[in-house]
Amino acid sequence: MPTSTIPTDEIIPALAAIADEVILPRYQALHDGEVEEKSPGELVTVADREAEVRITEVLRALRPDATVIGEEAVETHPGLLGALKTEGACWLVDPLDGTQNFVSGRRAFAVMVALVESGETVASWVWCPLDRIAYVAERGAGAFRNGVRQRIPAAPHALEEIRGAVLGKFLDAEQREALASAAPRFRSIGRGQYCAGIEYPLIVEGAQEFVRFQRLRPWDHAPGTLYVAEAGGCVRRWDGTPYAPGTDGAGLLAAADETVWRMVREALGQAPDRPSYAHP
Repeated sequence: MPTSTIPTDEIIPALAAIADEVILPRYQALHDGEVEEKSPGELVTVADREAEVRITEVLRALRPDATVIGEEAVETHPGLLGALKTEGACWLVDPLDGTQNFVSGRRAFAVMVALVESGETVASWVWCPLDRIAYVAERGAGAFRNGVRQRIPAAPHALEEIRGAVLGKFLDAEQREALASAAPRFRSIGRGQYCAGIEYPLIVEGAQEFVRFQRLRPWDHAPGTLYVAEAGGCVRRWDGTPYAPGTDGAGLLAAADETVWRMVREALGQAPDRPSYAHP
């Protein structure tokens, strides 16, 4: 895809402005009726919905040829996900990644957008409104934090020195057992930030060496996986195959490098994957 068709410079200013106008005024100030449970354990707020509408308008203006697939839009129109399996261009939008954190008054939330062409992520943008940090990646052009190119620092290759996070909510009993058995062999394994927009950059910044996810909603993972890959990391499905946002199934492991990926994958066991995302 020609670089000239990727609106790299326009996205972050738009996300920042929308966050300032729609999201931040609701932070620690949500009123009754502004938070709903859209499915068991899954919250949505008025900020999610309003931000997605605004972001969708911006993206359609920038690339009228691209289908916009927003998290909240998919709740009512799940067929939108089918566009990821075509040759066309798609925008993926997570208007408020980390909604539970946002509702609880925690800082770990972000606004995320990715551009997908022919099923592959070609560019991504993550905006962290409170810290005013932008994570941007473009396939073949690198990963950038507030405009400064990033490379993952050299990682330890001894299991007892490796730090990471495993998002355990969607693991089955066999996978939880494998995690509990392996965890003492690592320096540390945390439960994660419950915000992919924060979790993936921690690998690039050297704060952890891996993160393991089970549920793979495309708007959650397309931005961060590209950011880690362009910074020199290794991102693969749990079965070792490449990750693409339009593929079905579950299980993903992102790591500082291929050696860490293999060590973590082996240590956490060979339990088979089981799909855990209900949308087609």
